[in-house]
Amino acid sequence: MVADFTKYPDGLMPCIVQDALTLNVLMLGFMNADALKETEKCGRVTFFSRSKNRLWTKGETSGNSLTVRSIQVDCDADTLLVKAIPNGPVCHTGADTCFGTSNRAAHFTDELESIIRDRRNESGTNSYTASLFASGINKIAQKVGEEAIELVIEAKDNNDDLFKNEAADLLFHYLILLQAKGFSLGDIDAVLRERHKKTG
Repeated sequence: MVADFTKYPDGLMPCIVQDALTLNVLMLGFMNADALKETEKCGRVTFFSRSKNRLWTKGETSGNSLTVRSIQVDCDADTLLVKAIPNGPVCHTGADTCFGTSNRAAHFTDELESIIRDRRNESGTNSYTASLFASGINKIAQKVGEEAIELVIEAKDNNDDLFKNEAADLLFHYLILLQAKGFSLGDIDAVLRERHKKTG
């Protein structure tokens, strides 16, 4: 479905921005047709600013941009939903969202993906996660393989705690691998949902 900007006298359509990983609602802005085109072109959320009377790319001064993962139009073609990866606080107050900081991830794996993303940008620190990203994709893939083998070994025994810990290690490194390849757990979830639709 194509967004119908003619439904609004000023051509400005509400745009809800949602965290692609945690699904928290981050902010509400307004786009016109040009803002939507620019968002699709540059891959960063761009609004039309009524106060500036021009296109405004989120983070153009603060650096706290929103990297687009998907854009959807609602059933009436008059509201946009953008799922994005926030690069820093979204609200001008310094909060993670414009709706406060109380929104927590539904599962810790969602929050963990955000933590991994933050650690990735902490080069020069003692962060294990940052050092893995710095070592490159081959090393990350190797770690996933090693953790998978350790999980298989523990699966053959009867120590539930060791098995769960190895499973956690594998999932942690798998999330790192996904981000190194430019994906999130949500992308894999979408693949599984699509497979389910096809198989019934």
